[in-house]
Parts: sequence; structure tokens; C-alpha cells
Amino acid sequence: MTLTADHKLALRERFMTVDTANVADVLDELGLPDCGLSSDLWPIKTRLEKMGGWAYTIRGQMTPYPGTGDPKKMEAVSGLTPGHLSVWSGGGAQGVCFFGELIARGMQYRGCVGALVDGGIRDIEWLDRMNFPVYTRYRTPVQSIGRWEVNAWQVEVYLPGATAARVRVRPDDFILADVDGAILIPQEVAEEVLTRAEALTEKERLIRADLENGATLPDVLAKYGHV
Repeated sequence: MTLTADHKLALRERFMTVDTANVADVLDELGLPDCGLSSDLWPIKTRLEKMGGWAYTIRGQMTPYPGTGDPKKMEAVSGLTPGHLSVWSGGGAQGVCFFGELIARGMQYRGCVGALVDGGIRDIEWLDRMNFPVYTRYRTPVQSIGRWEVNAWQVEVYLPGATAARVRVRPDDFILADVDGAILIPQEVAEEVLTRAEALTEKERLIRADLENGATLPDVLAKYGHV
């Protein structure tokens, strides 16, 4: 089923109320154990933050090229719409940044809610001031122009995984990231995963309340089962 833009925005708001840990548990229950992304992807801000959105993929590669810009990158980011989370892949260990503050401002203006970068980023202080969440492999002052070039967007890409070498990311899969890390939710099961994660979140709330009121761990295990 194709989700409407309004429905996707509503689901995103709900996803922002659940934790990646509960989402990961639900994905395990559904037989999707390898959706966690590598712990090398970490937020740029000193204050850890939450990030979530529908994947808009941008792929590039290390390649020397002439010129003073990357017009394909500008074309790629122009397609972002509200609720999108930009996912950058390709040649992530090469030591250059994929974008910085000015491109991020353009993405944010279009409604982009963050970036997941299998590579480098720069202008960290400005990105922090913008409140634009970014999870990345590393930070570097070295620009991509003449070194790393966008070659496709809104295509399937791979990111490094937590329990698998690679995790496939498709346009409109959902990405959720918080203090525990980042995880992918396949688009076909996004709504089911969310509903189950919300139920698990409520169950944990009840357990905390019982524990605060004097219940023991055996008590809550007998009442609620495994958590």
C-alpha cells in the first residue's frame, strides 16, 4: 500500500515517541533481525538527539573531476520534501565531507528532517546552531568538490550494519535514530512495527510504575511476561 504524504508525516510524528530499542525488539519478533545500523554512525552534536524520517537516498563515489561544484548534488537535494531524511552513501571511508552547512540549510528549508551519512561532514558548529540532526561516520574539513561526486539519488543503497555487513536502504524505508543508535524499518512493515513499538512502550511504562510502587522483578515478570 502506498502511503499518502499526510499519512507519512503522521506516522513520523508517532515514530518520534518510541525508542530504537523497542523498534529493534519488534523487528526481531517479525523475523527481521538485521535492520540495525553500524554503531560507527553517531550524532555530530555533543547533546545526543533523536532523528527520524523517510529515506531519501543520495549515492556518490570517490572520483577526481574538474570544476568548482557538484551540480548533481544540487539536483539531488532539490527533490527533498517534508518528512524526508537524507541518506548519503558511497565511499564512506575516504576522508572527505559529503556536505556542509549551506547545503544542509537548503535541505532543511525543503522540510528535510536530518541526514544519515556513511561518510564525512563538516561545519559542525553551524549545523548545531541550525538544530539539523546528522548522524555520520566522521567529521572532516576537507570538501568533496573535485574528489567525491554524486552519481544517483532515490536508488537502493547499502549502509554498514550492526549485525550484518550491509543493510539495504530503499527510498521511503523509515530510519529512526536516538542515543542507542540508528535502525531501519522496511516500508512494508513500518506501520505494524510502529503500532507494536507503541504497545511495548506503554507496557514498559506500566512496568516502571509497578516497580516504583514496590513490585519486584519476579512480580512484573509474572504479570507482564518477558520484556
